[in-house]
Amino acid sequence: MKFRFSIGRKIGLGFAVLILLTLIGFGTTLLTIKKSSEINTEINQLYTPSVGALQELSNLVVRSKMLVGNWVHTQKDSEDKGKLKNLIQREYPSLKDTILNLAYNKRNNSTLPQWSEAAKSDVSTILSLTDKLWEDHREVMAQLNSFDSYEDAMILMQNKNAVEDLDGEINIETRLILSKLDSLISLQQKSATDKSDEMRSSFRTLRSIVNTLGVALPLGGILIALFTVQTIVRPIRQIRKIILNMGIGVMPKKKIRNRNDEIGEMSVALNGLIDGLKSTIDFAAEVGQGNFDSYYKPLSTEDALGHALLKMRTELRENERVLEAKVIERTEEVVRQKEKIEIQNGKLEILYKHVTDSIRYAKRLQDAILPPGNFVKELMPDSFILFKPKDIVSGDFYWLNQKGNRVLVSAVDCTGHGVPGAFMSLVGNNMLNQVVKDNEIVDAGDVLNKLNTLAAATISKKSEDGAIRDGMDLSLCIIDHENMVMDYAGANNPLYYFRNGEFNEVKADKFPIGYYTEEAKSFSNKQLKIKKGDTFYIFSDGYSDQFGGPRSKKFMVNQFRTLLNRIHRMPMDQQKEILNQTIEKWRGGLEQVDDILVIGFRVN
Repeated sequence: MKFRFSIGRKIGLGFAVLILLTLIGFGTTLLTIKKSSEINTEINQLYTPSVGALQELSNLVVRSKMLVGNWVHTQKDSEDKGKLKNLIQREYPSLKDTILNLAYNKRNNSTLPQWSEAAKSDVSTILSLTDKLWEDHREVMAQLNSFDSYEDAMILMQNKNAVEDLDGEINIETRLILSKLDSLISLQQKSATDKSDEMRSSFRTLRSIVNTLGVALPLGGILIALFTVQTIVRPIRQIRKIILNMGIGVMPKKKIRNRNDEIGEMSVALNGLIDGLKSTIDFAAEVGQGNFDSYYKPLSTEDALGHALLKMRTELRENERVLEAKVIERTEEVVRQKEKIEIQNGKLEILYKHVTDSIRYAKRLQDAILPPGNFVKELMPDSFILFKPKDIVSGDFYWLNQKGNRVLVSAVDCTGHGVPGAFMSLVGNNMLNQVVKDNEIVDAGDVLNKLNTLAAATISKKSEDGAIRDGMDLSLCIIDHENMVMDYAGANNPLYYFRNGEFNEVKADKFPIGYYTEEAKSFSNKQLKIKKGDTFYIFSDGYSDQFGGPRSKKFMVNQFRTLLNRIHRMPMDQQKEILNQTIEKWRGGLEQVDDILVIGFRVN
């Protein structure tokens, strides 16, 4: 059997060389790292903690010297006395246990070595001296434990000498402990340095091996890469390019050269596939042009695509015949439907025009009931009315009248908006006019009570729960300029006013006009003494309920009050313009959600 240097053998040979070199480097590195890790563990878990613990003991001894000195000089209880007690009773015992655990390896990690015998002997001596030092501290603390003991000059002098004199017992013991601690710390630091030198030596050896492999591995990798690219990658890229182009419908112009390996076998199969696809493309083009008699032979008896194309040709021939008949039939039907649609569209356009014309006429009727501008200026010279219907017609309306020497002004919000609201506004306006015309006006609350009674008889019959479903929210003000008083009554809508720059609110009754039951509530009247310069506002809820702003939220009542507070001193025309610009900017591209009505007037 002839030997064939296949792709698998080529790749296997290259990887075998790389793996061998990698194993050599990995094994050496692993051994070095293991040894270094052991040394590092000794340094981090034995020598470094040991040096830290000894230095902490040294700091503790120094701190105790300061604290016992403060004890001698301070009669009363102080924070330093508590610190000295805590140092002797808690800090030192804990630190002593830590040092002994490190010195004799009493921890869970039994692989770590103990300190040298000399170091263990030194630390034993230091701890014994430290225990003796604490006994002397306790003696000082015991002798100076009350105000009376500080008054005894002999006891005080004896303890001061022990603590402060250079030849004092506590001073001598402290210096001796610190001296021995410095020597032991130096010894532990030297041990750590020796271990670090040993670890660096291991890494120098590893670096030499890695440097050698660093040259061998790239060189071997380059040779293997060149060999792989030349014999494997380049032919595969050529095949890949052809397949990708075929995937987007582009057929190759040249065939692939045959080789004696797996790539050669793929080349033969791909060349055969290309020939078959070209034949299939030619056949599909012929069938697409309607040439159902064109010749085509499948590649084999198992060529599913070829046999499917032959079957498709037969079905397309039959489908073409059926479709031609259906097209004729459907064309005739479409023509008939088009004529019907055009007739219906014409009827809809006429109907839409009639409805729109009716609504626009309704707007003229609604505008006719609103007080004209000159009438408003005559009764309320210093005022403005911001009126913004949501649709062509509005459910909000403003009402103005005069009865004797009194001026009546109201902002009314009827149920709904658009056409239903507009009908309600016409009814509401007529009812207001009728109540004022047919009755003696007592006060604003009396007007709303009469209006509520009339609404029950006019708007609709009672619902199942006993309350009328349609109704109005409104604010009514009756201004008497001669006596400088104003009556106010409200159905859900409050009154805002500013006096000397201060905001005030008169709350409305919390039920609408039309809330009429067997036990109907009465509207209350609020009478205000008015002064020149007082500025009043009545309104519907459309302004504060408008969605907009950066987060598409409601404008809200608080923001509306803040805006009025900012502008209430301005001329009325300017206030109206600012209110309009503000709500339009807030709304942005969003739809207006309700009719908007704001009335402002100032007492002159």
